[in-house]
Amino acid sequence: MNDIDLMTKIVSLCKRRGFVFQSSEIYGGLKSSYDYGPLGVELKRNIAAAWWRSMVYERDDICGIDASIIMHPKVWETSGHVAGFSDPLVDCLNCKERFRGDKAPRLPVGSEVTFLKGGKSGAEKIKGTVKACGYVCPVCGSSELSDERQFNGMFRTSLGPVDPLDEFFREIKGKDLSEKEMRGLYEESLRRSLVYLRPETAQAMFVQFLNVQQSASMKVPFGIAQQGKSFRNEIVVEHFIFRSCEFEQMEMEFFVEPGTHQQWLKYWTDERMKWYRRYANQGENFRLRQHEATELAHYSDDCYDVEYLYPWGWGELEGIASRTDYDLKRHAAATGVKLSYFDQNKPDPETGKPGWRYVPYVIEPAAGLTRSVLAFLLDAYSEEHGVDASGQEKIRVVLKLHPSIAPVKAAVLPLVKKDGQPEKAAAIAKALREAGLNVACDEQQSIGKRYAKHDEIGTPFCITVDPETMQSDTVTVRYRDTAEQKRMSIADCVETVIASVRHPS
Repeated sequence: MNDIDLMTKIVSLCKRRGFVFQSSEIYGGLKSSYDYGPLGVELKRNIAAAWWRSMVYERDDICGIDASIIMHPKVWETSGHVAGFSDPLVDCLNCKERFRGDKAPRLPVGSEVTFLKGGKSGAEKIKGTVKACGYVCPVCGSSELSDERQFNGMFRTSLGPVDPLDEFFREIKGKDLSEKEMRGLYEESLRRSLVYLRPETAQAMFVQFLNVQQSASMKVPFGIAQQGKSFRNEIVVEHFIFRSCEFEQMEMEFFVEPGTHQQWLKYWTDERMKWYRRYANQGENFRLRQHEATELAHYSDDCYDVEYLYPWGWGELEGIASRTDYDLKRHAAATGVKLSYFDQNKPDPETGKPGWRYVPYVIEPAAGLTRSVLAFLLDAYSEEHGVDASGQEKIRVVLKLHPSIAPVKAAVLPLVKKDGQPEKAAAIAKALREAGLNVACDEQQSIGKRYAKHDEIGTPFCITVDPETMQSDTVTVRYRDTAEQKRMSIADCVETVIASVRHPS
């Protein structure tokens, strides 16, 4: 199975089994928008819960918040997003594709390229010369490109009962204005009620630093964690749910004493790599890559990416950045609020006097939840070749998700729909559900087809109720990864399933 086949099969499985659907599909769909179906929402929630458990519940030095998606627009001005959160947008004059100039294939200026007219197969071949920009269209290879123009990736909207367009039309009515003058009035009309959908969850944790620190009596080093949706108006959306305009993040800002940030960066890179490999089948497909100096954001003095080997190559799954004291100082300067920490037990390194007030440095592990869903699906997908009872070749598709993140923890399967077996199966399912597990009670189709279905959706255990169950209170437990079957008491079966889905150490 090659990489292209794998991605095609994952996308097909996601729709067929109810992990991910195209949003608004019956209306033709909306590019880059996806809905998570019955199994997808469980997988996503389970991954998020595992992250939250690891980051918040299992530690004394991190607490969580859930901030508003819409914040005061000055937050984004101060953070630099309004001015700097933009990419160079280019149109291909040949195939009409739009793309980011900084991500396009680079070629020597003046070199000759050949491409197909309109980018269509079998069309006339055209020769061109690479211009001063030094790149060509990533889709058709054309050198015939528009000039770059800046594209701000933030979603803008308005807050309040007044439509800014009404104000704009009132302003221009009856006036003979130039395009520049009209644009100025338009921007001014928008500005009065302008707000943004957040492009990241991080800024809320900086803005609420003081409130969280004081209300929760946190001492440095400590962290603030948050999960939630972010929005980026991407020029290019690609690879299914890997890059989309609406996505979910799992971020934590860890505030540390200046001078200790490098050791904490090392600590968090190690911790985050261990977390991913804890749930993975193929740990070697997760790696840590340090940023080159040219890649670093202006606020960062060091950064690492946790990358996953996707079918198209290595891609970012999580960034772990040393953000210095940039964010807290920027927001403090903009608001006049002292976003600092006072340690009464340490002397000021400059004066030697007891008590040290300083602005903490920040280590930020920022993970993509939706990207994690895709990575764990790819990591878990397996095809096993064998033969059936008649000697015909068959392929067993198995989604080897870790039991703690699997959407369905167990399927209880009565062998027949009579003789009290459905009622017994329902009682077993009830016992597992009372333990907080998502369990399926499945009576449809043959037992073999039910096994195959639950292999494909990643259910770790199938529990079969049969005539012997009605006599001895024992069931057959089938293990997903090996297809091994064991006979055990119902009490032992329930205990086995519950124990398996506990958070791994």
